[in-house]
Amino acid sequence: MKKPKSKPMFDNSDFPVSVVRKQLFSGTGVDIEEADQKPIIGIVNSYTEINAGHAHLNIIAQRVKEGVHAAGGLPYEFNVPAPCDGMTEGHEGMRFVLAQRDLIADITETHARSMLYDGLVFIASCDKIIPGMLMTAARLDLPSIFITGGPNAMNIRFNANMKDSIDHKDYNTIPERLGCATCGTFGSCEVMGTANTFQCLTEAMGISLPGSATVPAFHADKLRFARKAGKRIVAMVEEGLTARKILNSKALENAIIIDLAIGGSTNSTLHLPAIAHELGVDLPLDIFNEFNTKIPTLCGIAPSGPHGVIDLHVAGGVPAVMKVLADDIRRDAMVVTGNTLGEVLDFVNVKDPKVIPPRDKPFHLQGGTVVLKGNLAPDGSVVKQSAVKDDMKQFRGPARVFDSEAACLKALREKTLKEGEVVVIRYEGPKGGPGMPETLAVTMGLEQAGLHKIALITDGRFSGASAGPCIGHVSPEAAAGGPIAAVRDGDEITIDIPGRKLEVALSDEEIKKRLSQAKAPVREIPAGFMRRYVKLVGSAARGAILES
Repeated sequence: MKKPKSKPMFDNSDFPVSVVRKQLFSGTGVDIEEADQKPIIGIVNSYTEINAGHAHLNIIAQRVKEGVHAAGGLPYEFNVPAPCDGMTEGHEGMRFVLAQRDLIADITETHARSMLYDGLVFIASCDKIIPGMLMTAARLDLPSIFITGGPNAMNIRFNANMKDSIDHKDYNTIPERLGCATCGTFGSCEVMGTANTFQCLTEAMGISLPGSATVPAFHADKLRFARKAGKRIVAMVEEGLTARKILNSKALENAIIIDLAIGGSTNSTLHLPAIAHELGVDLPLDIFNEFNTKIPTLCGIAPSGPHGVIDLHVAGGVPAVMKVLADDIRRDAMVVTGNTLGEVLDFVNVKDPKVIPPRDKPFHLQGGTVVLKGNLAPDGSVVKQSAVKDDMKQFRGPARVFDSEAACLKALREKTLKEGEVVVIRYEGPKGGPGMPETLAVTMGLEQAGLHKIALITDGRFSGASAGPCIGHVSPEAAAGGPIAAVRDGDEITIDIPGRKLEVALSDEEIKKRLSQAKAPVREIPAGFMRRYVKLVGSAARGAILES
């Protein structure tokens, strides 16, 4: 059996140190003669006890290892961090979440290079972990496969008053609305936030087994898929099917198409360019606009619509979405099974057209994510148009400017924000935040305050579960001298989602003059990684990658 990477761990080409190395390895209880013959498979697990999205992944890892053993490989598990955006909302912890994407990529890459694994199985559920692991897979180009943790069931599903919806906007009482935001089981939050978006996109890119991504975390099929993934990785090593034969420009194109079709998270505009960068592929923000007029938001998954990811799974999952869009996607793209995507889709059918409708009867005529540009965002900004009401897709109002999320939250508590305003939160980008924190707390606060005719613009980011006219990733960011730093209270801002425009009523000369006078707030950054991160991190418009 092939051992393309790990063979030097066991041969005697560097005798006598090889003897010491094998003796160290034997301390794990492994039979050295067996290890000399079998591929060594790394199980990259983001299991943690502190959040529901990953608390069950130890069980999934056990089934993966069973599959590796059954196929003739030797599995070895190691772990990476698993931050939870939701649990870091509203406090300083949020500033350290996006940065962990790149740490996860670096940790996995350096460990895999040092220990000479022949193949890798990636296990993850949530926001920054899956993109970080995909970046690693792209770098290493080892045989690689994903088994995602799956969605949870929101607590509203266990309420006798549940309607045909998991969207909190469809409920009136506080307990019922809270039930739409409470994890009823292990797994990632059931809405189409960043977590479930990227679970789905592992399938769209062909790097996970077809039909596996949307299986609920608590369903027995998840364990069966885990065992299959363990068996398949050993076969992939034997076949020489490495990550870059799957992850390429075709896979990225399919990912964008499916992201738009499922109403995916705006954070895709951060993570897909970062993955593309690792592959040496240019993926400018404008590509989302190229596709969002061609690809509809096919499915109404919360927060865009009433359905949950469990409903999507029952309806046929990602393969069924791709089947409906068979004329749009790259059917010749490779899948971890060794088949082309077209061959996989030949055996797929839609099981519930209410959740996955025909292409000519989509939930929304255009794709979910839209890029807006203009003198306020020369390099771009993003909004999930599928979650914006029609009467708010074009909006004009006076700016209400805050130099931090905390200052805006204070104004919310004091009830000084007014309908008709455009709230601007700046100095929250990758450098300025630092770490580009989410402003979900503000979007939740606006809704709870009953402020529906109000827009929000920031150089930070939003949760993939945010709804309404929330425009994030404004680039260049304020800390990098972007025009958002020139905005003052009362300046008229125009949002035109159909026209793809974000403008402030200021001349270029006035913006330049104000920027020369702008003073960024001084924020204390603790000693350690974040000081290095701020020096290296690039623009959100290019994926907030660490630039050398």
